[in-house]
Amino acid sequence: MPDSADKRSDPAAFARGEEPGVSMTEIVAAALAVVWVAAVVIYVVTAPEGAGSDSTGTLGLVMTLLVVFLPLALIWAAVTTLRSVRVLRTEAARLQASVDAMRNAYISSQQTGAAARHPSVDKKLEEIARQTETALATFSSRRDAVLTQASADRKAALIPAPAPPPGEEQPGLALGTPADALRAPLSVSDFIRALQFPENPDDRDGFRALRLALEDRDVAKLIRAAQDVLTLLSQEGIYMDDLRPDRARPELWRRFAAGERGRGIAAIGGVRDRSSLALTAGRMREDPVFRDAGHHFLRTFDRMFQQFEKNASDAEIADLADTRTARAFMLFGRVMGVFD
Repeated sequence: MPDSADKRSDPAAFARGEEPGVSMTEIVAAALAVVWVAAVVIYVVTAPEGAGSDSTGTLGLVMTLLVVFLPLALIWAAVTTLRSVRVLRTEAARLQASVDAMRNAYISSQQTGAAARHPSVDKKLEEIARQTETALATFSSRRDAVLTQASADRKAALIPAPAPPPGEEQPGLALGTPADALRAPLSVSDFIRALQFPENPDDRDGFRALRLALEDRDVAKLIRAAQDVLTLLSQEGIYMDDLRPDRARPELWRRFAAGERGRGIAAIGGVRDRSSLALTAGRMREDPVFRDAGHHFLRTFDRMFQQFEKNASDAEIADLADTRTARAFMLFGRVMGVFD
């Protein structure tokens, strides 16, 4: 019986839907009631005859009933009160458990909902990194028909190859010449396409441009820095495809490449989404890894854009400003005060 009573008085058991049973308090109260009734009966049986005969009628009867039943009423009133307190306590435990379960379910739904709102971009970045490594290993052992086109069909190089010294028509190559010296410079169009990253696993042109960009040492630094910040931003639910920045005139971008900073080129930072700006600024303050990645990305983008601007037309600058990498630059530039 005590085990059953302990189980029934457990709030957790009540929270599971079990009805409260007989508790130890009620058992003690019942025992006291029995003892009192027994004591009254013994007193009545053993009392001498005529002990209460001088009582005045109705008043004596009332006093007798009070003496017999008032202690019993007090005992069971206390028992009822304690039982109500126990029920209220277990009900509070049940409500607290329900609130905790609802809170955990809400947090879980928010986390899964944030990932489910834009699953394609997050998965796309992971697929890009994984398939790029596979593509590099695969394409290094075969010729790509797309890349065998004549050099006359290619657009202007991002970084033009240095001209040979005067009087030296065909300079000799010493043993151990690095592969970078033999590789054709990256074109402007491929550079822009790489900064946009492939749209999907079937985007052959995007993967081709990304592979060419990763083969260039300087451009590869920008690609990796951009991929780092895009991945970190996606953890906050910020995706470049959702941003709709204001377009800036190409001459403002050229002034930025020339070293101008501040309000004169503030139109470049065309990202106006307050939620993205606030989330990015908060993460910058709280996360040193995020902050270092953002500073490194801005420095790398600044250096590469200075080289890009020298050989790019206004239309090509406008195309670059619409890439995911450029949008990330606008976002971080606004947060870090580049345009203030």
